[in-house]
Amino acid sequence: MMQKVVLVPLAKGFEELEAVTIIDVLRRAGARVVVAGLDSTDLVQSQGGIFIRPDSKMELIEPQNIDMIVLPGGWGGTVALASHPLVRSMVEALHKRQKPIGAICAAPYALSEIGVIEGQYTCYPGIQEKIQRGEFVESLVVESDHILTSQGPATALPFALALVEKLFGKAQRDEVARAMLVSDS
Repeated sequence: MMQKVVLVPLAKGFEELEAVTIIDVLRRAGARVVVAGLDSTDLVQSQGGIFIRPDSKMELIEPQNIDMIVLPGGWGGTVALASHPLVRSMVEALHKRQKPIGAICAAPYALSEIGVIEGQYTCYPGIQEKIQRGEFVESLVVESDHILTSQGPATALPFALALVEKLFGKAQRDEVARAMLVSDS
């Protein structure tokens, strides 16, 4: 079986707890997570002042090699992701192929701007007022077809586990949760 590849693009102002939780949990599950800078592999600064060095840059990523894309929140990062042409085309390409797409916190706004939110979604409280598509649902994690959304930093772990389940199935999700001592598994 080929290893699943997950793309996590980072832009200045990303929410660090969300990004690191997503990257960590998906790697524990066996995914190859590629962290991509928008235009370079230079350090990217989070909203809290933490720097992460991307593995690659967006222009080197081929959509056909990606099994899932996940956008972390943080308002500054979200706005940059929403307007970046390579992020937009990657999301559109994965959406067209019905591949899993994830967004947490403010990042569902980016999915709305790109035009892929059509069903139910959740996001950080108040951001739904900026989203002109779909139906907002007050829930920690919402899965609508191949799009998964979540609310914010405190929901990053259940969101990441939902991403694992979407990509690898419930048994792998439960195994990762048990190994991490998540009590609900």
